[in-house]
Amino acid sequence: MSSSLVARSAFNRNVAAAFARRSLRPLALQGAADFAYVPGGPIFRGSVNDPTPFPPPSKSHGSYHWAFERLLSAGLVPLTVASFVTSGTNYPIIDGLLGVSLVMHSHIGFDSIVVDYLHPRKFPVLGRIVTWTLRATTVGVLVGIYQFNTNDIGLTELIAKAWHA
Repeated sequence: MSSSLVARSAFNRNVAAAFARRSLRPLALQGAADFAYVPGGPIFRGSVNDPTPFPPPSKSHGSYHWAFERLLSAGLVPLTVASFVTSGTNYPIIDGLLGVSLVMHSHIGFDSIVVDYLHPRKFPVLGRIVTWTLRATTVGVLVGIYQFNTNDIGLTELIAKAWHA
């Protein structure tokens, strides 16, 4: 009786091992040669399993943007004070720098919103439309600031008149 139990358990062990080897064999060996086997499972190319392509890393890419944004934001404080202490008609360069700095500061802020919430990978059409609309609007506002500072009273004089009105 004990010899039949030993034979039966050895037979079951061999059958179970052969079944496990066959069922756990990589997909590439089972006839699906177009799929590569990786330890975490098969990767199907051209589907949602594809990893997101990232740009090559750069040590200084983000630091230039960050430094420019901080310098622009910090420079707006003394520029605003200087343009209101002096008259805009006597110092048109300060008035022009204030106008351009305010527009660029606003552009950077709105661009951050567009990049965060309307990324082109998730919204391929709407993201590009909004990005180009922001760029066109920024150029239009810069042209308007230039026209207003050269052909009219200027930005600081307008704010001073509106403040005293």
